[in-house]
Amino acid sequence: MDEKLINLIADLKEKETLALVTEKISGGVDPLSLMDDTRKAMEIVGKRFESSDYFLPDLIMAGAIIGEISKIIKPHLEKEKAEKRKGKVVIGTVAGDIHDIGKDIVVFMLDVNGYEVVDLGIDVPVDTFVTKVKEVKPQVVGLSGFLTLAFDSMKKTVEALEKAGLRDSVKIMIGGGQIDDQVCKYARADAYGKDAIAAVTLCRQWIG
Repeated sequence: MDEKLINLIADLKEKETLALVTEKISGGVDPLSLMDDTRKAMEIVGKRFESSDYFLPDLIMAGAIIGEISKIIKPHLEKEKAEKRKGKVVIGTVAGDIHDIGKDIVVFMLDVNGYEVVDLGIDVPVDTFVTKVKEVKPQVVGLSGFLTLAFDSMKKTVEALEKAGLRDSVKIMIGGGQIDDQVCKYARADAYGKDAIAAVTLCRQWIG
């Protein structure tokens, strides 16, 4: 672990972070070790958010920094064969909602933890989830939404997967700013996660 890099990311020092990541990549540092450092930093960011030391703008900033780090690191990562991945996850922000900060952090965290992630983006129609689940055959489906209107979209997506005969073959997790146990029951999902760490934990429980 590189404590300097971890602290720079956790302290949201974008310029210094990207300069150090670029320097390390150029110097031949293992890209996977840098991904691990980023994952550790995001755990710190998450804890600071939970303790109200950080707020939504800070999460937005952290998400932006992660996106830039990914652009630097990913071209240097050796492409892993699908069979080496732990499992597949299809994820997207549901219809009617265009928020993607939390989703993008979840996608990143699942990726660095060894899962093959298919990100459908934002405002994803119900039919798109159904089609992609048929095609990819994931073990887990992640439904993201920040607005309250997303609750109905999540429920409709789960119902569509049931009608298509796909519900029993997948675990469904939901997440977003206002998601709680009541919303989870309403949408008939298997579980909800408060943050990206929770999403990874759920996938470990369900897939390994």
